[in-house]
Amino acid sequence: MLERFHVSAEDEIRVAERALRETVTAIFVATGVPDGDAADGADALVMADLRGVETHGVSNMLRRYVDWYRAGVHNPDPRWIIERESPATATIDGDRGLGIMQGFPAMRLAIEKARNVGVGAVTMRNSGHLGGIGHFAMLAAEENMIGLCMTASSLLVPPTFGAVPRIGTNPIAYAAPANRMPFVLFDAAMSTIASNKIGLSRRLGALLEPGWIAGLDGTPVSEPVPAPADDDYYLLPLGGTREQGSHKGYGLGLFVEIMTTLLSGSIPRMIERDTRPRHFFAAFDIAAFTDVAEFKDTMDRMLETLEETPPAPGHDRVYYPGLPEFEAERERRERGIPLHVEVIDWFDRVTAELSLLPLARLSDEP
Repeated sequence: MLERFHVSAEDEIRVAERALRETVTAIFVATGVPDGDAADGADALVMADLRGVETHGVSNMLRRYVDWYRAGVHNPDPRWIIERESPATATIDGDRGLGIMQGFPAMRLAIEKARNVGVGAVTMRNSGHLGGIGHFAMLAAEENMIGLCMTASSLLVPPTFGAVPRIGTNPIAYAAPANRMPFVLFDAAMSTIASNKIGLSRRLGALLEPGWIAGLDGTPVSEPVPAPADDDYYLLPLGGTREQGSHKGYGLGLFVEIMTTLLSGSIPRMIERDTRPRHFFAAFDIAAFTDVAEFKDTMDRMLETLEETPPAPGHDRVYYPGLPEFEAERERRERGIPLHVEVIDWFDRVTAELSLLPLARLSDEP
């Protein structure tokens, strides 16, 4: 993630991974979520923060989840239904559950099917926000499979040349294993930036770059600007303008809509205004295609070649998808997870409201 989206040293308070997991799990349980689902939700959120993906960690998302549960938007104890199934596929009704928890059993079902027949694909509708979707792609990579995950979100992005949003940010994530090298993990919105970065920019006082957002008439904003208020902007497709390739981001975002919405038997939001996201999970068993050891060895060689690529002037090194997150996780496990003071204040308020122990800071430990 760009440095501008990280918490500054003067505004950060560091917390230990274990303490953050315990507090997030307790908050979920206090809002009616069963213990196992609460632990899964905490795992997805805390891993996002460990990997430096604050947009989808506790800072941005946990307060929304708590508000949604309190408002009855989502069911804290859902009973999902498999509506259609074959040896390689399944379609699930999520019973208004929160996707960040339902993503675990959904991807595990895809993995089980891939283990049996080589490929597993699962669609899910009537479910909530999926969080950082790369986390679920990684579940397959940890089983010597290639994982793929997509989710269609609320209408925020106009089509290229459009003045009205018709699709969501609609991220795509994939993960693949290696031997010695950190796994490949790609997770990106098909809009110029993830929508959560607007709120993060507002909290941190960071400017938005030209071509990231559009005004409410669809015109791209062509100069750096402070983060606007909610409902006062649209996001642009990946690429920003047609000249920079926005038709590619638009086309990929539409692909996500097809795979998550139409394939699950739902109606796209541009036609019917259902605000709940739809998801797609897939696993490809490497052993069904080729030798696993050979695949992972070749992956190591490819990733080493990428990392050894000479950097262009003004840059120190070349990364591949997943490497910066791996390095952030290693550093934050050692030094703690940095949270903005405003986020710490929110934790203090919500734990007091729920009669829970406050989130421990690393400075509190002996």
